[in-house]
Amino acid sequence: MSTSRLIYLPLGGAGEIGMNAYVYGYGPEGRERLILVDLGVTFPDMDTTPGVDLILPDITWLAENADRLEAIFITHGHEDHVGALGHLWSRLKAPVFARPFTAALARMKLDEAGHDGSDIVEEVNPRPEVIEAGPFNVQYVPVSHSIPESSALVIDTPAGRIVHTGDFKLDGNPVVGEPFDPLAWNEIAQEAGGVRILVCDSTNIFSPTPGRSEATLAGPLKEFIAGASGMVVATTFASNVARLKSLAEAGHAAGRSVCMMGRAMKKMLNAAFESGVLTQFPPIITPEDAAHVARDNLMLIVTGSQGERRAASAQLSRGRYLGLEMKEGDTFLFSSKTIPGNERDVIRIMNAFSEMGVEVVDDRGGLYHVSGHANRPDLEAVHELLAPKILIPMHGEHRHLRQHARVAAAKGIVSEVATNGSMLDLSGPRPEVVEYIETGRTYLDGTVLVGALDGVVRNRLRMAMGGHVLVTAILDENDQPLGEAWVELMGLAERGRTGADLAELIESELTEFLDRANDKVLASDEKLDDSIRRIVRQVTMEEIGKKPEVTVVVSRLMAD
Repeated sequence: MSTSRLIYLPLGGAGEIGMNAYVYGYGPEGRERLILVDLGVTFPDMDTTPGVDLILPDITWLAENADRLEAIFITHGHEDHVGALGHLWSRLKAPVFARPFTAALARMKLDEAGHDGSDIVEEVNPRPEVIEAGPFNVQYVPVSHSIPESSALVIDTPAGRIVHTGDFKLDGNPVVGEPFDPLAWNEIAQEAGGVRILVCDSTNIFSPTPGRSEATLAGPLKEFIAGASGMVVATTFASNVARLKSLAEAGHAAGRSVCMMGRAMKKMLNAAFESGVLTQFPPIITPEDAAHVARDNLMLIVTGSQGERRAASAQLSRGRYLGLEMKEGDTFLFSSKTIPGNERDVIRIMNAFSEMGVEVVDDRGGLYHVSGHANRPDLEAVHELLAPKILIPMHGEHRHLRQHARVAAAKGIVSEVATNGSMLDLSGPRPEVVEYIETGRTYLDGTVLVGALDGVVRNRLRMAMGGHVLVTAILDENDQPLGEAWVELMGLAERGRTGADLAELIESELTEFLDRANDKVLASDEKLDDSIRRIVRQVTMEEIGKKPEVTVVVSRLMAD
């Protein structure tokens, strides 16, 4: 009889912040029954992934073992936890479980991808409800975070109890959603022989002070908006329903009409009302009505806190949007933290508003924003509360994971850093890396999914760096040049160091080459292609210092 083992395999989210996807398995080696926790995305940037719309985890290994996958559990509705569901579910075809608000968002993702979300996603209640998935018994446990109905998972297995925290903070008054309940967590720590393994959020491990409650922002926001001049515009994460409510309440307290701009925010509010996590919200007006309100009496709450080019913030920074525009004397508030990597896009918007004479106000040390993740003292409090035998850090860059492991080890908790693709055997007293699974990234490029190693983005980067040259040559039925070669340039300077027209210079060199080339070269498409590419790159390097991508089109006339 084969010995069963308990495994943990992150496919995304371990060694990075975003694109969360975590596999757990139990059973004989190679035949474990599996569950997947979360299926999220991360976002591209123009430097490394130009033109890409979204970045998704590479689920090749899981798709190849989809017959062993019992279920998918979504902890909450942030894009980095649910955003890939619609794009990748068809390769897995397992039932999806989520609490009502998150389930509504998950169904939207599936519906947009052409699947029937109502048939796929099953709504669950928090513990004591238990979802049986093969050898796993899973319970949802409410935690506070920056989106409603965030949950940790208690996963009971024959090898012991696992707690997968998801994203969380210790907030006793999150404004919208459930508070963190230490009594419930104490029960979890005492049941089932205690917590054997804690798989824990590591995002804010370097923040040395205890986290602050969402409720602490209400006063400063009301004071700020009451004292602001002109039209007030505020941006925050669309998913932070509690912050949207706080901002709207602050606007109304200041006697302003409130208008919300951005589809993502409206979707979140609709899902919050439909699922019952939100029952009251200050009245809002349409952009059409807002255009007739005096500026001193108007507040806009808009999408685009991370500098997204098509979001409302960026649109306003470039001019008029839905009939409204920023003017000198207005105020713009970023009630958000800039995610690393988005700084340039956010600063670009700030500078555009500054040039208009708009007063731009950012986070200012936490006065108008609090994090949705537990800081180091809060993480240590959870370690002490749950008293796990083993801690596996997740949801963080490598430095976050490593530091979290150090913090745990200092308190006598066995810990292991496992990055994407590292399969851990959690059956013994210490985690052991037993296999490395090839993992990577999948790009949503327009409407199709492409692999990170397929060459699409690599070629796009090469063209962006070096430009592109298209060469066309015609040969007659005897493989002799017919006329001159001609060239089209894209993304290259028209004239180089000699002052000559670059295209004409390349054409001259190519025509000379074709006139002197021997019959063997002219008869071989491969040799012609190689020679033409070499000449084009040599000329452009000498003239403008660039080695462009080259496309060669050789047309051969056929004899009658």
